[in-house]
Amino acid sequence: MKKTIMLLAALSTALPVAAQQYPVRPIRLVVGFPAGGPTDIVARQLAPKMAEALGQQVIVDNRGGAGGMIATEQVAKAAPDGYTIIMGTIGGIAVAMSLNPSRGYDTLRDLAPITQSVTVTSILVTHPSVPAKNVRELLALARAQPGRLNYGSSGNGTITHLAGELLKYMGKVEITHVPYKGGAPALTALVSGEVDMTYENSLIITPHIRSGRVKALAVTAAKRSKLLPDLPTIAETLPGYSASGWYGLLAPAATPKPVIARLHTEAVKALRAPDVVERLSSQGAEPVGNSPEEFTAFVRSEISKWANLVKVANMRSD
Repeated sequence: MKKTIMLLAALSTALPVAAQQYPVRPIRLVVGFPAGGPTDIVARQLAPKMAEALGQQVIVDNRGGAGGMIATEQVAKAAPDGYTIIMGTIGGIAVAMSLNPSRGYDTLRDLAPITQSVTVTSILVTHPSVPAKNVRELLALARAQPGRLNYGSSGNGTITHLAGELLKYMGKVEITHVPYKGGAPALTALVSGEVDMTYENSLIITPHIRSGRVKALAVTAAKRSKLLPDLPTIAETLPGYSASGWYGLLAPAATPKPVIARLHTEAVKALRAPDVVERLSSQGAEPVGNSPEEFTAFVRSEISKWANLVKVANMRSD
């Protein structure tokens, strides 16, 4: 009996001690898309700030494929010790729950939210060869030639896929979906004329809009963007339309709460650093930095919201 009590006491004190010592080696921050895309940009803004505060390297590890689901599954199945975390996205974290029944994880069961990092503005852009000058003209063009137009996305279930399917559903048009393995490849396809249009993240598309390499028609958010205030919203043509992306940090479920708390503290500090705020805001991303509980509630609401679109729009993985 005495030995049992001593063992229980040792176990009860091990967690706080481990948390106090954490971290003692580098932390792997997984990004489910190739380098150069918007998720990668946000991760690389936070990594050095967090590393400085934690006293250990935070190494960004790009694991692209399946709209972020491959990376999300890897992190969900990693050791819950705080040394493997993910910059999750709306696709891999929320939409996959209804779009991909065969995924190898359950967000609410297998992952522990740390904090929502940012919300991001997406912009409906076309190749200059597409004659439409606004959303109304684009819809008219799509109705006149069903299925001829196509749009590139950063992968199945990503915000670019959602934005495209929502436009098709609300606009009652047929536009072919062409998925890529990230925002950067999708953007390359648009600039080269391989696809007619996409819904690209402001973090990487704004320079191309300003250079005239692509043509901006509207933003996908419910309100106009501070970055491009003269650009209308899609909702101004299709009332009720809204599709905004977000990124957030998550760890494997069962990661000790003191470790989650430490990661949360340093991530929020990084998100509120003036230079990080300035760089992200100048590219159309809005830092968030909410609590683990708030982020958990947000993820639950996003899972429910996009499950409805997947059902009514009969969305599928292409």
